[in-house]
Amino acid sequence: MNVTETDLALPGGRTLHVHDTGNPARLTVLWHHGTPNLGAPPGPLLPLAETLGVRWISYDRPGYGSSTPRPDRTVGYAAECATAVADALGVGRFAVMGHSGGGSHALATAALLPDRVLAVASLAAVAPFGTEGWFDGMAAGSAASLRAAAEGRAAKEKYEAAAEFDPDVFTKADFAALTGSWSWLNEVVQPALGAAGLIDDDLAYVTPWGGDPAAITAPVLLLHGEDDRMVPATQGKWLAGAIPGAELRLTPGDGHISVLDHAADALTWLAGQDSSASDATTGAR
Repeated sequence: MNVTETDLALPGGRTLHVHDTGNPARLTVLWHHGTPNLGAPPGPLLPLAETLGVRWISYDRPGYGSSTPRPDRTVGYAAECATAVADALGVGRFAVMGHSGGGSHALATAALLPDRVLAVASLAAVAPFGTEGWFDGMAAGSAASLRAAAEGRAAKEKYEAAAEFDPDVFTKADFAALTGSWSWLNEVVQPALGAAGLIDDDLAYVTPWGGDPAAITAPVLLLHGEDDRMVPATQGKWLAGAIPGAELRLTPGDGHISVLDHAADALTWLAGQDSSASDATTGAR
């Protein structure tokens, strides 16, 4: 499955870097990447996607890769980006999928685009800021990074200038996944380190989304590792309680990365949702 990359021109001279497998498909899935990542569709899932008849589309969020930074964007701004990408590629309706902060962006997209989003698969998503106990259970490094963001851009920039990786954010299962089944993540994380998008992402996570998860009408699958130290499973539980009809799967023994070992199940679930719906523009889902 080949991935084509293009720069999409937006109003005001801005661009979004777009990824598209472009294969004939019965379902189009828009992938929302985590923080900090580039937006390439998930390599380990490409063979399964081809088998299932899934077309991947995605983009580097503003401030990553060649996508123009957009300071003070919200999580809900993802809906505007998703609309621009889908329209440019001739896609009418689509499913969304994301991991970590990408899961949050996928959920916000579904909340704001009910007429276009068919279904949502979200893994280890960050819940909206301000929910009770939001920092509870986070490893020190994850909590410190987001507490700095909550103090504003200047505090966040100062924190990132001196920040060092905290290995406690990952479990043994996470490190195993990073060197094994999901070593692909290194390809999209390394080029994104130090990008402006990282700061803009974290600032977005600690401000209102601009889209209410309770407004989501599409089917939603939430997966969360029970041992997640970066985004604790309590946040997945909160989202499950807030989103009408959402299905929550807590995976024992998994952390923030190893939950991706269940991403194939999530993609298979997406492919089974609303199979009668067709893409309004291309005839593909």
